[in-house]
Amino acid sequence: MRYRAVGFDLLTALLDTWSLWSAVAGDRALGMRWHAAAQDLLRGKPYRPYEEIVAQAATSIGLDGERPSEFLSRWNELAPWSDVPDVLDRLDGVACFIVTNCSRSLGRVAARRAGRFAFVVTAEDAGAYKPDPLPYRMALERLELDPVEVLFVAGSAHDVGGAARVGMDVYWANRGGAPAPADGVAIREEPDFRGLLETVGVA
Repeated sequence: MRYRAVGFDLLTALLDTWSLWSAVAGDRALGMRWHAAAQDLLRGKPYRPYEEIVAQAATSIGLDGERPSEFLSRWNELAPWSDVPDVLDRLDGVACFIVTNCSRSLGRVAARRAGRFAFVVTAEDAGAYKPDPLPYRMALERLELDPVEVLFVAGSAHDVGGAARVGMDVYWANRGGAPAPADGVAIREEPDFRGLLETVGVA
């Protein structure tokens, strides 16, 4: 295999969180606006409670105060994308881990929804939200591996640059068809996990 470990973004690459944002907002477009507003508030910033960011983002787009509480109470409804379980099963024997932008408690719950992983690094653990280098570096320290031995699977465009800047190769599962970031290049971009096993060297 080409890599000794594979890291994953959790809330976009592995799990379909967009459906929950949309369901609670009551509309797909509004849910995606809420999600985008939350991302704008946290991206690259020092950690503050994720739950506060969800509430602030809701207020900023005019959602009522009950929606954030409902969103968080339904967190355990998150489900992996349909292609995720089989790929993770075939990566058995590879050290798989998560680096995610949320609180420690929510990160643990969401990771269990996605599968089994060696460990989870949250923004709360690292004290900063991706693409700040701290969360990625914390994961590399736990692995005790050189960055070139690790592939990171990005879900969002900001993860491409964030993981690449600490020396990891990046596979971008660009499920939303986002434009390429200006601050990093993935070694492979696909709309899902269809090329991941080949990239790792398993297929």
